[in-house]
Amino acid sequence: METAGDVLERVFRLTVVMSDAMAEDLAQRGLTRARATLIARLHLSGPVTQRVLADNLRVSPRNVTDLVNALEADGFLRRTPHPTDGRAFLIRLTTAGRRAAESLAEEQQRLARFLFAGVPAADRACFGALIDELLQRLDDPAFDELRRGGIERWPLRVGRRR
Repeated sequence: METAGDVLERVFRLTVVMSDAMAEDLAQRGLTRARATLIARLHLSGPVTQRVLADNLRVSPRNVTDLVNALEADGFLRRTPHPTDGRAFLIRLTTAGRRAAESLAEEQQRLARFLFAGVPAADRACFGALIDELLQRLDDPAFDELRRGGIERWPLRVGRRR
């Protein structure tokens, strides 16, 4: 009988393989995961302020500033004056940024068709529901407590002083 630990081990393998492939593919496009995520979010939301981007991406405003600066320098986006707040700028995709976002979305759809080819709709729905349940548990504060407890019980103190 398969244990939860057996399934989790395969989830770990899946995430490593997917993460490595994504990082490699994005690097070949001159992007990082953070930059690609910002482009994709901006494509979905339309022009927003850097503060909204930071909140949406769950990163610090400083991180967003660095990402926006790099993507602006590469021609993927631009800052335009906010129509009602003279201190703020709206971040918007350029034509190159929109093409990049559309290309990434198309590639994601190709990958989805490849991975789920021949998988019955009921199985996809079940898998999707399970992923939703797992994501909900990962958002639960108990997950952070579980992680902290594991770190506190870690027997090796390499590079850490007590």
